Amino acid sequence: MTQPPPEPGQVLAEHPDAVPLYGPRYQEDPAELFRELRRTHGPVVPVLLEGDVFAWLVIGYRELHQLLSDPQLFARDSRIWNQWPNVPPDWPLMAFIAYQPSVLFGEGPDHQRRVDAIGDAAGGVDQFELRARCEEIADALIDGFAGSGQAELMTQYARSMPVIAVARMVGIPTGEIEVVARDAIAVLDGGDGAVEAYGRLVAAMQRLLEAKRAEPGPDVASRMLAHPAALTDEELASDLMIVATAGLEATANWIGNTLQLMLTDDRFSLTLSGGRQSVGQALNEVLWEDAPVQNSLGRWATRDTQLGGRHIQAGDGLILGLAGANADPYVRAASPGATPANNAHLSFSHGSHGCPHPAPELAEVIARTAVEVLLDRIPDVILAVPAEELTWRPSFQLRGLLSLPVKFSPVPATRS
Repeated sequence: MTQPPPEPGQVLAEHPDAVPLYGPRYQEDPAELFRELRRTHGPVVPVLLEGDVFAWLVIGYRELHQLLSDPQLFARDSRIWNQWPNVPPDWPLMAFIAYQPSVLFGEGPDHQRRVDAIGDAAGGVDQFELRARCEEIADALIDGFAGSGQAELMTQYARSMPVIAVARMVGIPTGEIEVVARDAIAVLDGGDGAVEAYGRLVAAMQRLLEAKRAEPGPDVASRMLAHPAALTDEELASDLMIVATAGLEATANWIGNTLQLMLTDDRFSLTLSGGRQSVGQALNEVLWEDAPVQNSLGRWATRDTQLGGRHIQAGDGLILGLAGANADPYVRAASPGATPANNAHLSFSHGSHGCPHPAPELAEVIARTAVEVLLDRIPDVILAVPAEELTWRPSFQLRGLLSLPVKFSPVPATRS
């Protein structure tokens, strides 16, 4: 049985060593912060979210794997959180925490029913056709700046690529793609306006369902509508929003972080001269070293328990420290030097709430195509600013660049 929630300030008094998981230090170098937290606190760290709201950050690989493998003990139902008395209604992270009737918060057979519907609908995407479509999208985007000899690759390329590709897969009308993408970014960043952006996304999915019910097409939305799971309108709207937005910014940052690695690391200089042999290595290394999704909220303990030597109280919130767990010496010592063949990272999470098949494969098709086409078209691309001047977006969950300015020899467009 869940314990009654603590009085405001009670948890802080119990954990005076809790570390703020926000602010400039976290944004500038989270990898170093995670290393320091592991040395000082071990695999499970007491932390404060914005507004000094208490939670546990799990950065031990074994501990995170244990948490993700036990949905009975560590549930997705945020309504049992013992910190609700400390959370203001306009809390910036509310969109991640507030219970929603979506697949993200489901449990048991009902959750699996909805995962099956998403997986089957996404499984209907032909990956060879997706690759060809992504090549067309990449060429069209590059044509927009190819003749200028300079570009800002995050806004002009990395973010646009998955937005267009995923929107077409899902069935979102072309005229709504930009607005949906902007609202998805606002929700994922968790800043001012995140709650309002979430409401607009749900409304956009409801409009999409109405359109596809009237005129089905070869897209994910239509296949979910026709799935034998017979999802309700409420389930369809919330789950379609997850499908349409969950991978957008993460895939954009996967592209951007991979390009940043290849432009700043001498190991990839040959690839920038026109080869493709290292693109897969760079994509996989980013998942290990600079994961697009650093942390994820969350899980909630259904009863008192122990994890990583810590006493976790019923109702305590736990943050999935995906990037921290990937850097755990326990797993890195066993698998030194991440290679394309080593996919034991937790960047796509794990367990019943992990990124459902075939979503990771579809994201990789988009990301790999984006990187390969850019390097094929513009093999002499280099950074337009010193690497140390690149800045990262302020986001609790995501790890991505604010901008990636480059310069290169102008090249002709592929079409007139």
